[in-house]
Amino acid sequence: QVQLVESGGGVVQSGGSLRILCGASRLTHSVGYMVWVRQATGKEREGVVAFNIYSRFSYYGDSVKGRFTVSQDSAKNMLYLQMNSLKPEDTAMYFCAAGLQPSHPLEATSYRYWGQGTQVTVSS
Repeated sequence: QVQLVESGGGVVQSGGSLRILCGASRLTHSVGYMVWVRQATGKEREGVVAFNIYSRFSYYGDSVKGRFTVSQDSAKNMLYLQMNSLKPEDTAMYFCAAGLQPSHPLEATSYRYWGQGTQVTVSS
């Protein structure tokens, strides 16, 4: 069983930066990808950025390309999301999820393991 815990959310002004973290209890052979998914109030979940933990290749959603950067510390089983040039529309609950082989790296429904989320609020 993979357990995920997010942290680092908070309130930041528009144009500011924030780094959120995802700690995994352990990454077994049942995990090939990790993804950051966000959900704003009243909206569907959106895959933001996915990371192949073996190839270390990243997949970014169009809305965050050039602003967000994902990284992993495999020794610590940590996944990070550095968010720069934040906009009010980035306001959402951000979830970390993990799975073996998603239908598409950014397809949130493909992921089996989920954390509880961390809230990111960007004020205008």
